[in-house]
Amino acid sequence: MKEGATLVHTTRIPVRWGDMDAYGHVNNTVYFRYFEQARCEWAEKMGFQVSPKETAGPVIINASCTFFAPVNYPATVVVRMYAGELGRTSVMTWYELYVEGEDRLYAEGAAKTVWMDNATGRSAPLPEAIRALLDSAAG
Repeated sequence: MKEGATLVHTTRIPVRWGDMDAYGHVNNTVYFRYFEQARCEWAEKMGFQVSPKETAGPVIINASCTFFAPVNYPATVVVRMYAGELGRTSVMTWYELYVEGEDRLYAEGAAKTVWMDNATGRSAPLPEAIRALLDSAAG
């Protein structure tokens, strides 16, 4: 994991039969959904509802994933989310994906998360609660 990153959230997600593709393993696009779920849970745990009805909220401006091994149904994935590298309006996030009960790293990912003003579609200052959490972890 990225040096200086702070573990901010861990979630467990059951793999659904429909998550698989014709090759019999979880489709590569679904990993991004797993990371998204962790990111939304984290934001909501921090007190920010992820909804277009809110004044502002997190969006991603880029995302990546490196796949190390295929995940198959049935399974429960464990996603560990890390955060760090604060900007004025953004925070870098990283993800590790495991299968519950195994130590093997199945995938890792990253996404630059930007706080967005939902009315204007423009970036907004990162909330102080997120900044304080990551500043205190770094210090």
